[in-house]
This record gives sequence, C-alpha cells and structure tokens, in this order.
Amino acid sequence: MSSSIQLLNPKAESLRRQQALQVNIAAAQGLQSVLASNLGPKGTLKMLVDGSGNIKITKDGKVLLSEMQIQNPTAVMIARAASAQDEITGDGTTTVCLLVGELLRQAERFISEGVHPRVLTDGFEIAKRESLNLLDSFVQKAETIDRELLLQVARTSLSTKVNADLTDVLTPIVTDAVLQVRTNDNLDLHMIEIMSMMHETAKDTQFVNGLVLDHGARHPDMPRRVTNASVLILNVSLEYEKTEVNSGFYYSSAEQRDKLVASERRFVDEKLKKIVDLKNEVCGLDESKGFVIINQKGIDPMSLDVLAKHGILALRRAKRRNMERLQLICGGEAQNSVDDLSPDVLGYSGLVYEHTIGEEKFTFVTENKDPKSCTILIKGATNHVVAQTKDAVRDGLRAVANVIKDKSLVAGGGAFFLSASKYLTDNESKIAKGRSKVGVKAFADALLTIPKTLATNAGFDALDTLANCQDDLADGRVVGVDLNSGEPMDPTVEGIWDSYRVLRNAISSSTGIASNLLLCDELLKAGKSSLKQGPPQ
Repeated sequence: MSSSIQLLNPKAESLRRQQALQVNIAAAQGLQSVLASNLGPKGTLKMLVDGSGNIKITKDGKVLLSEMQIQNPTAVMIARAASAQDEITGDGTTTVCLLVGELLRQAERFISEGVHPRVLTDGFEIAKRESLNLLDSFVQKAETIDRELLLQVARTSLSTKVNADLTDVLTPIVTDAVLQVRTNDNLDLHMIEIMSMMHETAKDTQFVNGLVLDHGARHPDMPRRVTNASVLILNVSLEYEKTEVNSGFYYSSAEQRDKLVASERRFVDEKLKKIVDLKNEVCGLDESKGFVIINQKGIDPMSLDVLAKHGILALRRAKRRNMERLQLICGGEAQNSVDDLSPDVLGYSGLVYEHTIGEEKFTFVTENKDPKSCTILIKGATNHVVAQTKDAVRDGLRAVANVIKDKSLVAGGGAFFLSASKYLTDNESKIAKGRSKVGVKAFADALLTIPKTLATNAGFDALDTLANCQDDLADGRVVGVDLNSGEPMDPTVEGIWDSYRVLRNAISSSTGIASNLLLCDELLKAGKSSLKQGPPQ
C-alpha cells in the first residue's frame, strides 16, 4: 500500500538505528585517533598543507580542527563543539575530542550486548554530575596568586603547544603580560597587543612594556627617535575631504581656482596651527622635549611637511584598538577635535623610536610611567613558525587569565581523571541504581583515556603506567603521570596545573555530545532536491 504523503526526498540517503549508530561511533573514533597523538607535552606535530601550498605545523587541537577539511557530518559536529570549548576557555579542544571518542567506544561494548543507548546516556548524566561535584572538591583554592604560581600555570599550558626551549622563553613573557594589564577586578586580554615580526628566531620573542605600532613616520624629515615625548592621540582628519553629497565646483578663471584651492587648504591649516601652537606651549625651545602625534585618520603630504618642519613625529591611520591601548600606556585623552586642545589631554612617553626591518617599519612607544597595556613581539624566520608561536601565546594568556579569574587550580598530569575514575568505580552502587550503573562504569573507564594517551605519547606502556598510578592512588595521594619517567608523581609538587574551567567545560560538553550521538537512530543525508524538476524526458 503506497503512502499518500511522500515524507522523504527519494534521492536522500537514509541510515537507520544500528547502522546510524555505527556511523556516529566510527566518526568519533576516527577523530579521536587523529588527535590522540597530539595530547600533552610529548605529543607529536601535524603538518597541514592548503591548496596553495602554504604550510602550518601545529599540535594545537583548535588550529587542527579549524584548518582540516572534515567531510563526515558527525566529525564536523564534534569538531565545532570542541572548537567552541577553545573559544570559551582557551584550551581543552583535544581533550574533548578524546573523551567523546572514548565514551562512544565504551558505549559500543555495552550496546553490542543489547543495552539500550538511553540507559547508557542516563548513566553518563549521573556520572557527569558526580564528576563535576568531585572537581569542585578536588580544586585547590588560591587565595594569594603570586607570579611564581602563574609561571607554573603558563609553563604547563605552553609546553603542550611548543617545544621545551621555546616554552622557557614564552613563560615569563605571557605571565608578565597578564600581570601588566591586570587591574583590581578587571582583566582585559585585548589590551595585550600581539605583534609579529618576520625577523630572527622564535626564541627572540620579547615582551615590550609599551606599545609597538606596525607602521612608522610617513615623512623623511621627521625625527626617528623622540625622548621625553608628549603624545597627542587624535581622531581628526588632517587632509582634504570630499563633500558627503555629490557636489561640483565651477570656476571661470585661474584666480577663482586659486581662491578655491586656498580656501580648501585653509580649513586643514587652521587645524595644524592649533596643534603646532600646543606643541610650542608644551615644549617651548627645550630641545630635550619631543612631541608625537598618533592619528587614527589620514594626514596628507602637505600637512606632514608642516609637522616635520616643527620637529613633530606624526603617525597616521593607527588601528582603533591601539587608540584604546595608547591611552592606557601613555595616559592622556583621545581627541575627536582640535578645538579644545590643552596640555591636560597629552600623554607621556619616555622614548618613542622607529625600527626598520627591510621595507617594514615599526614604532615603539616605551618607557612610560604606569602602563596598563603592553605588547608581545613575536619573532620568527617563517610564517608557520610565527603562526605556531602566536597560537601558543594566545592559549598561554588565557590559561593564566583563567587562574586569576577562577582563583582555583587543578592538579595536572591526568590527576583529576585518575581520581574521578577511581571515585566513580568505587562508589558505583551508591551513585546509580539499577541499569544506569553500566553508563557510570562506561564513563569511569572513558576518563582513563587521558592519562593513557599522555603515557603512550611519552613512549611508555599505558597499562603499566596506569597500574602504577592506581596503586599510589589507593594510598589516598594526588597522583599524575610523570612523562619523563613514566612513574607516578605529585603534580602539586612538580608545579603542573590544569585550569578549573577548562576541565569543567570539557567534561560537560563531551558528555553532551556523546549522549546526543548515542541517541541518534536515523541519519538523513539529502540528495538533489525533489522540488527542482529536471528537464522533460
């Protein structure tokens, strides 16, 4: 009997029940196997080559998932959810993918024995809730967060992204940058400018207690080095602008044209006169004092010439974000008009100088009184080295900022996953009743994938390492995996720390994704739309 309503596009591909579940599990495990070798400080690198031959070498999960061309829809969904983890917390992308893959691998064992997916997902939810409760009691509250503690946090995060030598260079840079922009209750990482310079090596990356602008003066006669500088931050157009409406000017003689040009020029000259008057008022005839203008809008060649004659260093078309940073570094107030200029609106910088590399110019604004913004100057000989270092620095900044915001630390080296797995296994009967126990058991086994993978990537036997750690864990100690010896160690003594919010989000999101995929019993992949009629036969 044919149905009177056609619900499905006949050209669509439909996978039902067991078949759909197998597709989802295979996709999650495929993604897990790709990213597993990247986890931890001993993880390997991946080389990504795009269509135009550009190379990117990285082991940052977020970069890999966003750059790889993933075809499978299930894997795309996991990749997007894991990338969201990085957007929220700054780390934990690889952890999410590994946990999702392992949860589905453990679930597959029970499903093959006839357990319904709903029973497993109910157990997952119970185990997730208990794990998060355990995490709240497992964290170590840090009432006083000193620089030494933040250095340990930054080192733990950076060591999973770049090699050990570069980690030693970047750790103090990242920590000092966050401390520089930290005020009482406010921490805005956007006030840290990350500037890249194709020069020297990644180990020459430096922290600049000031601002670096990616352009220089646009006039050859302007000073290249200004000390004891008064800084005027402007958002004023110092060039002739066309009218907003479509208008035209007509003249019948050369004199009329000259008058027209002169009146246009007078409009800009009046603005320049006010700026020069302010410079004379502040600096006078004292040659030890300098004057610098940093303008968000344009400055035309004739205006640059006037400013150069008066010994003023002028930079045009600065980024809007840098205008905010300049006020935090130099003090002073950004001006949208030159009508009310006074010495009170000026900022101060001890040294402003220009640095040229090849055809590129950089302007350094340094030696400031009490800067609340800074610059991390990333160096490298090639594009992919600079990109890799920049990704690592961004994650390091977020890791340090997370600790300051949470005022909490979690022992690293897989310590929480070992403790949570033991807790769920020991208290399985108390936590869950009836059939949900299988879900709790699967969840407890899946958590062990993180310490197992860490040990495997370091070249040790996963089962031996895990058995040794569990033996020490039974004595009531906090235990993580030592990736240098393969033996159990106390992460709190070694200074290996994870971020509280990274682990919390990773467990929540991975459980949610795995549960959704397990409960998916039909996969529809649409073909060509049946609404579009083909050519008549």
